[in-house]
Amino acid sequence: MRLLYFAWIRQQTGIGEEEVPLPTGISDVSGLIEWLRERDANFSTALEDISALRVAVNQEFATFDTKITDRDEVALFPPMTGG
Repeated sequence: MRLLYFAWIRQQTGIGEEEVPLPTGISDVSGLIEWLRERDANFSTALEDISALRVAVNQEFATFDTKITDRDEVALFPPMTGG
């Protein structure tokens, strides 16, 4: 699975993108976020408030209950603002 991190998530974690196998037992975005939080203190801080996160799966906006597979691309980013 390809994971992409943008804006302050990238800054906090020091990672812009990575390839990881889908962890055993994880089937949706919410589970993936929980797994990321548990794996590293920087991710725990960056992903602490999921209400401040937006997610895309395979370049389509998604929700936290969206199902994911090992072949998916998941992007995590803050809400966008316009001007």
